[in-house]
Amino acid sequence: MDVKIIPLIISIGLLFIFIAPATMGILNIGNAVGIIVSGFMTGIFIFWKPFTEFIRKIWNTSAGKITIIAVTFILSICVILAVVISIFMIKSADDPPPNENTTLVVLGCKVKNGRPSLMLKRRLDCAFEYLSEHENVSVIVSGGQGSDEIISEAQCMKEYLTETGISPERIFMEDKSTNTEENLKFSQEIISREGLPEKITLVTDSFHQCRAEMLAENIGIKPYNISGYTSWYIVPTYWVREWFGIAYYFIFR
Repeated sequence: MDVKIIPLIISIGLLFIFIAPATMGILNIGNAVGIIVSGFMTGIFIFWKPFTEFIRKIWNTSAGKITIIAVTFILSICVILAVVISIFMIKSADDPPPNENTTLVVLGCKVKNGRPSLMLKRRLDCAFEYLSEHENVSVIVSGGQGSDEIISEAQCMKEYLTETGISPERIFMEDKSTNTEENLKFSQEIISREGLPEKITLVTDSFHQCRAEMLAENIGIKPYNISGYTSWYIVPTYWVREWFGIAYYFIFR
């Protein structure tokens, strides 16, 4: 069997995995980069002989050698960074609080026609389960209103949790934020104003926990976390997006 068949199948599989979310309206830097890289790799393995001949021809020139070495070095650094960031993301994916009282903070996500999107619903289901098991815990639902949303994410989350049986007295709304950093800053203000426990338990998707934790720690909050379930077919898209989000945080914080 041709040894190129297996990497070709893998690269085609990855290409479809990154394309799939785009067909559902999910398009961000994660699947854009994924489509470009996996599509490029697919092309290389399909046209392996012309590609290797092209590389051999370039290698025979001094400028070509420098270019190939430079590109290989940059790609190696990118792979190493991706692996290191992924290790931290995996470690941060689930870190429930020990036996101490914290404030639950549910990070917002897309609202569709006044109801939670599937991703947001799963975060809320995770929050509901935790709140049901810890009746002394209060929760902050955090998320503003996007231009294409008829109500704020916080309002939508509060309605969903009260419908499932959580007392509205336990729910505090933060409905002004537009990103994760604001989610946390504005939630911290509510914690201070309402006298809630300063340590928090974040509820978001597992791929998002690492960056959310870093942002929380940067403003002086001690975070734990529990993660909602994420459909497997969108994990690669959002995982790659988080690589860029975390790298941006470290460069520009």
